[in-house]
Amino acid sequence: MTAATATAISTGTRTYEIDHAHSEVTFQVRHLLSKVRGRFSDFAGTIDFDADQPERSSAAFTIRAASIDTNQPDRDAHLRSDDFFGVERFPALTFTSTGVVARGEGRFDVAGDLTIHGVTRPVILPATYLGAVTDPWGHEKLAFETEITLNRRDYGLTWNAALETGGFLVGDEVRVSVSVQAQAR
Repeated sequence: MTAATATAISTGTRTYEIDHAHSEVTFQVRHLLSKVRGRFSDFAGTIDFDADQPERSSAAFTIRAASIDTNQPDRDAHLRSDDFFGVERFPALTFTSTGVVARGEGRFDVAGDLTIHGVTRPVILPATYLGAVTDPWGHEKLAFETEITLNRRDYGLTWNAALETGGFLVGDEVRVSVSVQAQAR
């Protein structure tokens, strides 16, 4: 491959920074009979996207564990404690992609390493590309969504309480939804 060819191929990949004001990270987990919903309010990341050759794309995302918010201060304090996230020792949740596979019609499987509570495991995020647009101020934007169900025990989040009637207080499966809008650098 000549230097000119390499340059022509690499110009298709563009770097986008997550627009925090127009993005969200939410989750839900079973608690007793219902579900507790929450969000993380402090996160950042980048997406290197090549629409013509998506396999050249990549993403990196960091969430500050202490930013967990379930709209219940006592529960949030417990979630920040060593019983759960241990935010003093493990301040960040991270995702770094290792590969992208196009699945057609704006769908991608984004493989990567997810680290929570100091435990790193490979995951595949089923991502949906929502499109790209130039906003009224001339900024190029794009958006993606993904949703995945994780087993919290796989990441060392094992605290629970047995119920007298059988079962446990907190479910193991956590559904995580991420919706991001990102702006070209």
